[in-house]
Amino acid sequence: MSAPSISAVIPMHNEAAYVARCLAAVTRELALVTDDWEVVVVDDASTDGTGDLVREWGRKDPRIRCVVNSVNLTLGGTLRNGFNAATKDLVFYTDADLPFDLGLLAKAVRLLRFQRADLLVAWRFSRTDEGLRRTLYSFIWNNLVRFLLRVRVRDINFSFKLFHRDLLPHLDLKSTGSFIDAELVSKALHRGFHLIQFGVDYFPRNVGVSKLSSVRVIWRLLRECFALRSACVAAQPRPLPPRES
Repeated sequence: MSAPSISAVIPMHNEAAYVARCLAAVTRELALVTDDWEVVVVDDASTDGTGDLVREWGRKDPRIRCVVNSVNLTLGGTLRNGFNAATKDLVFYTDADLPFDLGLLAKAVRLLRFQRADLLVAWRFSRTDEGLRRTLYSFIWNNLVRFLLRVRVRDINFSFKLFHRDLLPHLDLKSTGSFIDAELVSKALHRGFHLIQFGVDYFPRNVGVSKLSSVRVIWRLLRECFALRSACVAAQPRPLPPRES
């Protein structure tokens, strides 16, 4: 059984402090899983030299590519550009701060194959280290998504997702913001694709500030969630044949 090819897509906005640590870890773990891999970093109009650092890595290893947004597109637009640039069979998406043990990537690839799944979504055993406010936001958001979009996913916005690239033409992703995670999962499920989940230990970032708990971002998430609700719940899931093992 041959190893799958993998594209790692990593959005970055002003993540200069994390570039070296991130790329060293991601390339090391990818090489343990497959010989056919690439890293696609999407620089979302950074102003701290993030793109220059990534391109320096790319000059040493052409499998590391930097896609540059000329203007700041936030998470949704950045991920969509990264997904469009990916060329391998599997797409692995995570954040620059590496919020979990990357050694679990090999396990995720095995689970995806042996369960003949289309999409794997990880969930955090605990995220209380982030503080009460963000823990509460996460609890409310995950339950709201389950209710409105009728998806049984434990941790919709966690940045550990692995999926077959051939899903993307079926999903027609449109979100330009943080709703991209919920949109990807919801559309995949409502189009009949097979999703699996597994739990991981969570490591909160210790450099920089996450923007996902701002009032503006939360309001935008809610608008996009309600906009997608009618299309998702009205459509009947279409059973698809299982993937070849």
